[in-house]
Amino acid sequence: MATLTIRNLDEEVKRRLRIQGAKNNRSMEAEAREILRRCLLDSESEKGLASTIQEIVAPYGGVELKLPDRKSDTSDRRLNDLPEEQ
Repeated sequence: MATLTIRNLDEEVKRRLRIQGAKNNRSMEAEAREILRRCLLDSESEKGLASTIQEIVAPYGGVELKLPDRKSDTSDRRLNDLPEEQ
């Protein structure tokens, strides 16, 4: 096992790390190890944005979005302003 020294750690970060460790029944050092392990080794950290959003909204029934029919959608005025081909 390697040893890591972190210099110039902000006092607020240190305080929050100590409190979070206490909430999880861990020392501040053990909490820092767990945070690093979870952030760097868990496969969940490699999920994309869409997967993360889906995971967040899934407990609430998800979100169904109705996509417009692009062939009949005339709401985009830029398309209507184009000159017709001759």
